[in-house]
Amino acid sequence: MRLLVLLAALAMPVVAWFAQGGAFGPDNGEISDRYPTLLVAAGYAFSIWSLVFLLDLVHAVRQLQPRWRDDRLLGRIAPATAAGLGLTTLWMPLFSQGVFGTCLAIIFAALACLAWVAVQLSDAGPHGGPHFWSWLGLSLHAGWLSLAAFLNVAQSALAFGWTHEQAQLVPSLLLLAAASSLLLWLNARMHGNLAYAAAALWGLVAMWVRQSGSPLPGSSVTAGSALAVATLLVVQTAWLRMRARRLAAAGHVG
Repeated sequence: MRLLVLLAALAMPVVAWFAQGGAFGPDNGEISDRYPTLLVAAGYAFSIWSLVFLLDLVHAVRQLQPRWRDDRLLGRIAPATAAGLGLTTLWMPLFSQGVFGTCLAIIFAALACLAWVAVQLSDAGPHGGPHFWSWLGLSLHAGWLSLAAFLNVAQSALAFGWTHEQAQLVPSLLLLAAASSLLLWLNARMHGNLAYAAAALWGLVAMWVRQSGSPLPGSSVTAGSALAVATLLVVQTAWLRMRARRLAAAGHVG
């Protein structure tokens, strides 16, 4: 199973390179332009994938090293990690081919796998305890998917004709509220996971940037809402981290 983690971590950047090169069909930018939504982020935001791919690969190599070969936590998360990375890989060519319904099932399944992994690593101690590098990459991946999955819903809804390009505000705000609830809940469950929150903040700020200059009706409201969610996530994370430090200090004194 740990070997599958490595193979999936290697496959992600390779498949992404082919996908962005048009090997499977239109790239993400072209599809985004074809189905413009109020929940799309500025193009630069997707550069986070390069960091996610790199750190996921660091984890994949690390968990195979002799020192960690018998580590119970890394062994326990290996199946879900392999599934999450493999599903992320599978999503790319299917999205290029416009198989949006299947892509929704895949991205939410990948999110479920990697969110669980991030929780397990967070429970191991602050910043993953001895598994910092595993915690960092997989938490970033989970944080980005926690937002991207709902952006995918908005795009699919437009593609399926469930929403109209000129009348997206209400469904977009509902989706943003759902994404925010998940982000805040998981962040609280992980006692203020800085990597998880950072990935989501990166996407929310990029959404604010994109929608601030969008001609779509409701874009200014969506932009302000994204910024409000980002602010709330920052405040929550700061409070959770301070609370965790106070509890740790009280336990140490006790």
